[in-house]
Parts: sequence; structure tokens; C-alpha cells
Amino acid sequence: MLKDITIGQYFPGDSAVHKLDARFKLVITGIFIVMLFSAQTFPALCVPLVFFIIAFAASKLPVKLMAKCMRPIIPVIVITSMLNLFFIDGVTVVSLLGKINISVQGLKTTVFMIIRLVALICGSSLLTYTTSPITLTDAIEQMLKPLEKIKFPAHELAMMMTIALRFIPTLIEETDKIMSAQKARGAELDSGTLIERAKALIPILIPLFVSSFRRAEELALAMECRCYNGGEGRTKLRVLVSDGSDYAVLCLSLLFFCGVIMLNIGKIVF
Repeated sequence: MLKDITIGQYFPGDSAVHKLDARFKLVITGIFIVMLFSAQTFPALCVPLVFFIIAFAASKLPVKLMAKCMRPIIPVIVITSMLNLFFIDGVTVVSLLGKINISVQGLKTTVFMIIRLVALICGSSLLTYTTSPITLTDAIEQMLKPLEKIKFPAHELAMMMTIALRFIPTLIEETDKIMSAQKARGAELDSGTLIERAKALIPILIPLFVSSFRRAEELALAMECRCYNGGEGRTKLRVLVSDGSDYAVLCLSLLFFCGVIMLNIGKIVF
């Protein structure tokens, strides 16, 4: 299960999505998220789905990669679906055991929620899959740079976000190694009651915290040895440059967003 978590990983490539300016990718991802949450009907929800399918096809990433990123959140989807399915009142279409009723509204809300959640995870993952952490840091810093006039630490915030994103795969790998070591010593992590499984996590969490603090200390020491002093006076090895294709994709995303708005207005009118 831990090996299937691909959050924060970057997969190099030469696709059109990889070549887009990271600043534009951040803005387009934000527009995509707004499209998802502003869609009020199934036709309106299909608009961001079509946009994601086009973007995913242009990224040339394997389909199984998206399937991997969805596996860890399947329990969350199942639990949320059950809550929506059984606890939303409406016209009953199915009755289980004479007490549990499934309504039309509950069924629609569940399907709508699942589609929206899956699209949100996959669309957000597409950003990190096609953008290196260093490039993402530069993009976030440049977008927050105007806030430096009010003493906002744009560079430090961008650095913290990228370090956190970069070390997610490292922590997952470290957790997997610790679990394998504990199982080799006879620890039973996959059996027993819920309380017993929770207690079995203690021998995993303690060395994981120790390892995390040690890595943080090593990183801080390495940055001090290299005379790191924040973003003041620093230059960039690769300067972010936008071209016509970036603006074209941005305009395309805005057109899709207008489509969502028009479909929502059509719902209100009709």
C-alpha cells in the first residue's frame, strides 16, 4: 500500500504539459479546482472532466500512475459515500432490511461527490507529476513576490512547501522500511482488533519521528554549511519564461470555466 502512494513525486518527460510554465500550471490547476467545486449539475461537472482528460492525454503519463494515486484514498471515498448514501433524505428507491433507505437524492449526491473527489485528486497530482520540486518552488516564490513589499516571507514559504512536498516520498519509503524491519522481528501489524493494530503502530511511529528529526537536522546543517541565507541576492539557474503556448492553455482553461458557468446558469433558468 505504501509503495502505491505517489504524492509529491515527479516523473520527467517531454510532453506539452511538462513544458508548460510552472506559474501557469499553478494558475490553471487553481482554475480547474474552482471549476470542480462551482459545477452544480452533472453536465457542468463533465466540463472539468473533459479538461482533465485532455490534459492527462497531453502529459503522456501512464494510466496506472493515476490508479496508484487513487488507491490510498479509497477508504475515504467509501466512508464518505456511505454517509451520503444512507443519511440523505429523499424519495426512497431501495430499502435495506426495512430500516436503511437509499434515496434518489442520496444516490445523486454520492455519485457527484465521488466524481468530484477523484477528479480533484487526479488533477492536483498531475501538477506534481509534471513539475519538478525546484521549478515549483521558483513558481510559487515568483507568484508571491509582490507580497514581499508588506514583509511577507515569500521565499521562505515557498521553500518550506517544497521541502515538505519533496520529503513525502522519502518518509513513505522510510515507513515501509521500518514496517518491514518490525515484521522481520515478529511484529503483527496486519492482524488483531483495531485497538491492537493502533498499539502496534507505536514501534513504527517512534523510529519514524526520530528519523524525521534527524533528517531535518542534517538538512539544516547542510544549508548552513552552504551559507544559505534565504532569497535575498540569490539568482536562478533556470529562469522561468512563458510563451504563447502558456497563454493559449490559460485561455482554453478560462473557456472551459465559462462553459461551467453557462451550464450552471442554464440550470437556474430552466
